[in-house]
Formats: sequence, C-alpha cells, structure tokens
Amino acid sequence: MLVLRCCTLWKAPSLLARALTSMTNGFQSPPDMSEGHLPIHVNNVRSRLRAIVGASTNWSDHVQAMHERKDLHVLLAKQQEDLPSRKMSDSYIEVILPLGSEPELREKYLNVHNSVRFGRILEDLDSLGVLICYTHTMHEASQRSPLSIVTALVDKIDLCKKIIYPDCDIKFTGNVSWVGKTSMEVKMHMLQLHDGAYSPVLDATFVMVARDPENKRPAFVNRLIPESPEEEEILRKGELNKIRRVDFSTASLLKMAPTAEERTIIHNIFLNTLDTRTVSFRSRVLPPNSIWMEDAKLKGLEICHPEKRNIFNRIFGGFLMRKAFELGWATACSYGGSRPYVVAVDDIMFQRPVEIGALLLLSAQVCYTEKNYIQIRVHSEVYDSDSREHKTTNIFHFTFMSEREVPQIVPKTYGESMLYLDGKRHFSATMKETREAEKTTTAP
Repeated sequence: MLVLRCCTLWKAPSLLARALTSMTNGFQSPPDMSEGHLPIHVNNVRSRLRAIVGASTNWSDHVQAMHERKDLHVLLAKQQEDLPSRKMSDSYIEVILPLGSEPELREKYLNVHNSVRFGRILEDLDSLGVLICYTHTMHEASQRSPLSIVTALVDKIDLCKKIIYPDCDIKFTGNVSWVGKTSMEVKMHMLQLHDGAYSPVLDATFVMVARDPENKRPAFVNRLIPESPEEEEILRKGELNKIRRVDFSTASLLKMAPTAEERTIIHNIFLNTLDTRTVSFRSRVLPPNSIWMEDAKLKGLEICHPEKRNIFNRIFGGFLMRKAFELGWATACSYGGSRPYVVAVDDIMFQRPVEIGALLLLSAQVCYTEKNYIQIRVHSEVYDSDSREHKTTNIFHFTFMSEREVPQIVPKTYGESMLYLDGKRHFSATMKETREAEKTTTAP
C-alpha cells in the first residue's frame, strides 16, 4: 500500500483529523547516516545515472550506447553469495532541491495554488530510488554497472504535511532498507527548510528490481547486513511488507470472488436502484444525490516522445506517475466541484515498460465515494498502431478528500460493481491504517 497522509486538512472529518495528527506525532525519523556524505544537486541525479549505465544524452546515440552494454554480461554474478555484502549506510544518499536558494528552479515545481506540484516530487523520488540501488550494488571492477535497475512498485508514501512550500529548500535522503535475491526495498525521506532547520515532509518506500544489462532477465544483488537492532527491525519490516503485498495480490477480485459481505453490498445497491413502478431487472433508477459510475470518468492521451525517456530509453516511470496523478486529481476536482486534497495512493505497480513512440492512454474513473472522500482508479495502457493491441502498463488508486460532501457513485454493471468493491477495499485499508496509527501514538 502506498499511503500519503496529510497532517492538517481543511474541513476534515474528526476521524481523519485525529488520525492525521497522530501520524505527525509518530512520524518516523530517518536514521542518521549523513557523516561523510556530501549532498547531490537534484539536477545531477539523472546525469549520475546516465554515467553509471553508459547512457547517452543524445537520442540518436541510444542504440549504440545500449549495444555496448551487452559486453557487461561477464560482470554479472552467478549467485548472490558471490557478491560482497553491503551495509545500509553504504547506499545512503542526500539530494538537495534548492527551491529557496535557486529561484530559477521554482517554475518547474510551482502549481496554481502556490505550492509544489506533488507529481514533480514523484519524479524526483523515482530517480533517487534508482540511484540509491545502484550505489548499493556498485561494481568495483567497472565504472559502469552491469545491472539494469528499474522501479517495480511504489509501495507506500506517508506525507506529514499538507503544503510543500515552493520557496524553501528541500532535502531528500534515502538508503536500501531490505534486499531479496534480485529486488531491493528503498526508504526515502523528504525534508523542507524552515527557520534554519529541516523538518520532515514525507517518508517513501519503493521496490526496485535488478535485471541483466539488456533488461531481459533477473540479476542478483548484494545482500544487506544490519549493524544495529534498529536496522534489524527495518529489515524485519521489509520482509513483512513483502508478505503483505503477496497477500493483497492473492485476494484480488480478478482472482477471487467477492466475499459474502461484499456480495450483499452490491445486491443492496442493485435493489436500491430498481424502478418500483416496473419492478424489472432491466429498469434502473438513479437514487437522489447520486451519479452513475459510467458518467464519472476522464481520459487522457500522451504521445511518448524521446524527451521523457529514462536511462534505458523507455518512458520514465516518474513521468507516468505524474501524468496519472494529475489526471486523477482533475477527475476528483470535476466530480466533487472543489479543490481535492490527496489522502492516499495505493500500489503503483509497473507491469510493463512504455516504449518511445507509443500512444499512452490514461483513463481515470471515480469508483467509490464516502461522505467527502473520492476514490479514483487510473488505468494506463499503451496502444500499438501496428498490431492494434492495447496492453495495460499501470493501475493507480488515489484517495482524495473534497472540501464538502460529494454525490454517491453508483455502479450499474457487474464490471462496475467489481471496480466499486476494489475501490472500497483500498479506501477501507487507508482508513484502517489511520486508525491503527492513532492507536499506536495514543497507547500508554
């Protein structure tokens, strides 16, 4: 679950207000690994990544650059035990986004509400996560890494501030926090400068996977050795996160039928929309203050130009996240009739890469509502004009809160009912985490 929690929200219900306040009090402090580490300017993160893999800054040279990576196959480990173990401090990185001291950077990050565009922050976190993993797997025998490290999942982000100021410096820190055979969990922290001191803004957890130089097969990564009880606990939580993700995927409505309780919910919605004058299965009537699900969607199209490519000449994952977030925000704004505030984002799973030149189709759908909450599902797919096939690349789940109560969303078909239940599951999980966080911080 990727969860963004704002500490103070205008006109928030009492439950969420209490929960968000408790999360601020229980905000996780990042481990102090800063000794001996010089901060990197945010503009230099991508250039470092290009140097590590040997990628060219010119689109015309990308074919030759990727062809040269084939020779790095000989540097791949045959088994994980052949690689030296690493410490969490080995992969620690600090990155500075100097919005205060370098005003020329602000235009890229500024939104119309005079705060920082969260979609841009997602892009920076994605690049930083990859660089952290390359630092963990640094190959001493070569300046270029034989690994192709890509984002597999944005697992969770906890946000403890509603406003990110566009005129104050930002610092990102992060390190590898858990390692499997070919995957790595990365924890990152974002802080902003106020009154001469950095204060926490968010914690983020990403999952990265390592593949061979041609990005075709999995590749082994260095093991992670904890050095303290605190780090042992971080490793244990990483293992629990992996188990949770597997359990959540197993219970998907695409694999298993709804529960008895969920079936009752859908049947009650159906009964509530029957036309009492005809009492026909085909005659449906929309209840007061409600909107049919089919009438609550927005769509978008992106032509995937080379400008948005990553170091492996596919479309940058951070760009995909930003476009999906912005379309989801626009859908919530249109549906609720006021400025929405993001509360949660769930499981951004990268199912397949997006190639340069592809047509990227984004579809945002309101799939669940409760009081002033709006659950948005954004489906991302690519269209191949030669084969005329559509292939899913990502599914995004966003929870927004409107400033006032919103109409109820009502499914009409069985497929829409499954979307409704899936949205309800994500919303319920978000609210459950807020309540659990409140109990943790208020316990004696």
